Amino acid sequence: MGYTKEEILKIAKENDIHFIRLQFIDIFGQMKNIAITENMFDKVLSDGQMFDGSSIEGFVRIDESDMYLKPDFDTFEILPWKEGTARIICDVYCADKITPFEGDPRYILRSVVKMASDMGYTINVGPECEFFLFRLDENGKATVDTNDAVGYFDIGPADDGEQCRSDICIALQKMGYEIEASHHECAEGQHEIDFRFVEALDAADKVVTFKHVVKTYARRNGLHATFMPKPVYGSAGNGMHTNISLMKNGSNAFYDPDDKYGLSETAYQFIAGVLHHIKAITCIANPLVNSYKRLVPGFEAPVYISWSASNRSALIRVPAARGMATRVELRSADPACNPYLEMALCIAAGLDGIKNKMKAPEGITTNIFDMTPQERKANGIENLPGTLQEAVRELQKSDFAKEILGEHIFNKYIDGKKREWVDYTTRITQWEIDRYLTKY
Repeated sequence: MGYTKEEILKIAKENDIHFIRLQFIDIFGQMKNIAITENMFDKVLSDGQMFDGSSIEGFVRIDESDMYLKPDFDTFEILPWKEGTARIICDVYCADKITPFEGDPRYILRSVVKMASDMGYTINVGPECEFFLFRLDENGKATVDTNDAVGYFDIGPADDGEQCRSDICIALQKMGYEIEASHHECAEGQHEIDFRFVEALDAADKVVTFKHVVKTYARRNGLHATFMPKPVYGSAGNGMHTNISLMKNGSNAFYDPDDKYGLSETAYQFIAGVLHHIKAITCIANPLVNSYKRLVPGFEAPVYISWSASNRSALIRVPAARGMATRVELRSADPACNPYLEMALCIAAGLDGIKNKMKAPEGITTNIFDMTPQERKANGIENLPGTLQEAVRELQKSDFAKEILGEHIFNKYIDGKKREWVDYTTRITQWEIDRYLTKY
């Protein structure tokens, strides 16, 4: 939008705004915020807001806790559901107010966007976030009971989430989103709302805002929304398909009308780079123990490292649209990820493929899920990591990921995920109780 400080103050006064939420993101993708009152608007918009960074997981130690939030004026929005309240997404700076904090995920994505710009590219990203709507119990606690029993593209009255989706879409449009489609997904209680592609940093901002809006309006409709990758056994999980395109000199750098697939050499190199680094990227794109219960054959989520111009069982798909709409779609990521880090690594991996002129393997046209292990091996198709532990090991040995994420996030993220894995492996689950308690 390109607001100035004066324009924000004017809009706030005209709309009777009494609070601005200063929002920022931790390294695990959780939104945080500090609310300021109207008497502080001018000061904070000019000088930023100090906060205790040691209170945020993965940020800094207690002896170096003073940090600053610097509002990004372009992200100012009035919250449709909260009277008298607006928000601004902030960048995180060190105590000197000059040095960007290396643990700020927005800073990492900004750096990759600049890397692309230095190569002559503008990056557009179109994420597709799926979510479930579940009922609340009599105490207002979330359950895993769905509020419908319908499937792909079904309509009301069978689709009880239709009104909630409509409320979400209206709120998002008021906040500047261009909604392309909304519909029921394949699993009971599962939904998707697609918004138009935008430049990379804006796309990541829109994802974290989208998740907040969805959860807010679900509660207003007496439901609970979750972006958990696999909340229901035997059902499809939640994905965050990430569509990426590169623009150069006003043209789509992925398009070549003379190629059999309509793809340029740049597109093939970009695909090759993502495939080359995907095992390390997986720990960021699929960050939870639960993520790997979605990444199993038979539920549309890809588990095999491959690409295709049409095949939805492939890890990377190139949708049919060509010309200015040519793009590559990474299908493995889930919406529990930190979108800033996921997009940063995916884009940087593609750029690495371009810089090093990597060669993509042949696209796979057949259903990979139907192939035997021997057929997959003959086609050079490897597997994604099968657990969070495996994914952490792949990330840990990646010099590429360490360079893009920086040592701070790289080390803090790995430490956090190792703790998560240990906590998971030492817990006693209901499955174990049901299976073993009376049998042994």
